This record gives sequence, structure tokens and C-alpha cells, in this order.
Amino acid sequence: MIGEESHARSRSFECILHRDRSETKLLSNHSTARHPVPCVRDCKLRTLTISSAANVSIITRYGYDNFFLLLGLGIALGIGAYVLRSHAIAAGILACLGVAVIGFAVWFFRDPDRVVPPSALDGRHVLAPADGRVVQITPTVEQEYLGDSAIQISIFLSPLDVHVNRYPVSGIVEYVQYHPGEYLVAWHPKSSELNERSTIGVRTSHGKVVFRQITGVLARRIVFETKVGDSVSAGERFGMMKFGSRMDVLVPTTAQLTVRQGDRVRAAESVIAIMP
Repeated sequence: MIGEESHARSRSFECILHRDRSETKLLSNHSTARHPVPCVRDCKLRTLTISSAANVSIITRYGYDNFFLLLGLGIALGIGAYVLRSHAIAAGILACLGVAVIGFAVWFFRDPDRVVPPSALDGRHVLAPADGRVVQITPTVEQEYLGDSAIQISIFLSPLDVHVNRYPVSGIVEYVQYHPGEYLVAWHPKSSELNERSTIGVRTSHGKVVFRQITGVLARRIVFETKVGDSVSAGERFGMMKFGSRMDVLVPTTAQLTVRQGDRVRAAESVIAIMP
């Protein structure tokens, strides 16, 4: 009797399972027939959105030392606020300072991904090496690497800009030199010659390009990992300047400029000149 009852229940379960599978298949076929394309598009869009969002908040490895120092300071202020929680005003001030310090650290040392224009990989298009504003475009003579007349494009980075630097062109690094110096304001005309700076020269398939990281009043440290002989690609990260600074790019006088003084530019995305 028990065996027959178990057998009946088993058959009943199999019937229900078979029916559920059939209904699921029918619903699936019906849904696919009515909305085949939107489903695929929606899936792809969600994947791209998640992937893009995941790359926005990366902290640059060039700033790990300062970032973790500021992070530790922010946490210490938070602990102080907790210890003094019985004193509402003091605890509130410490908590606000802690949040501000951590927020500044995350914001300043952020390293967002950028989409490099495909045309920039040909060695002819010169990209902005840093975020900021074009503060100067002037003819000059570049003796350090070019040994010839050039056009200098100067980009000022405020403390709120992304400070990670990227190669403006694709080519072979032929010159790298670090210069100790002063700390004039970054927009000073003589800061290119007197301030602490690095000079990097790259030979492209269309000529030579020079770019400089220049410190300012706030920027007291430059970081770069470029070596002579390196093969580099436009838009590739190579260093950063900390707490406000300036980038100079020097191109041949025959280059076609695509920016004007006062323009805002984005590293690895804005084309600032086209080589002859």
C-alpha cells in the first residue's frame, strides 16, 4: 500500500515537473518571438554600464603614498570624533574634517579611464597629456631635445583636475631629464625654465615632440616612470604631478594647432595639434 502511494506521488511529481517545463519553454519562446532584440540590447547595455562604472573610482598607483597617508589621517579624525562623542561640537568638527580629508584624497588621486581617439595612434595627432586649461600658446626655441624653433602649448592643472599624466603621442622615447628648481606659480612665464620639472622627448613617425611636467607653488613633487628607449602609445599613463601644476607640450612650428588659449582639455582625449 505504501509502495503504491509512493509510486503515485512520484508519477504526480513527474507530471507537474513536465508541465512546468513545457510552460516555461512556451513562455520563453513567446517572449523571444515578441521581444528578441531588446533583450539582447538590454543585456549588453547593462554590461557596458557596469564595466564603465567599475573603472571610474580607480586610485592612481602614482599617489598611493599620499593617498594612504591622507586616508589614515581621515580615519584618525573619525576615531577622534568617536572618542569625543559626548562633546557634540568637537566630535562634529572632527567628523566633518575626517570626511573632507578622505573625500579630497579619493577625488585628487582618482584615475578614470579615458577613450583614446583611434587617429591618435598614428604618431601624427598630439593629445593633451593632462586635464586642465590651455593658458599659453607661444613660439619658442627648444634647445634641450629639439634644438630648433617650436610652438609651446602650456596646460595649467588646478587642484580639482585629474593629475595623472599620459603620453601625448606614440613613438620611441629618446630623451628623459629631471631638473631640480624653484617653485614659481605654474602660470609664470619663467616656470618652464626655472621650476622643478621633467623633460621627455619622443620621436614619432612624423617628427619629434617634447613635453614637460612642471611643479608650481602647491605641486612639490613630480612622478614619472619613463626611460630612454621605451616604446610608448598615445594616451598611456606615465606619471603624475601632485597638488596643482603645469604641462608644456612643444611641437614643430609646422604643426597644425587644434586648440586656443583658454580651451579646456582632457588627457588622452583632446587633440591639441596635428604633426606635419
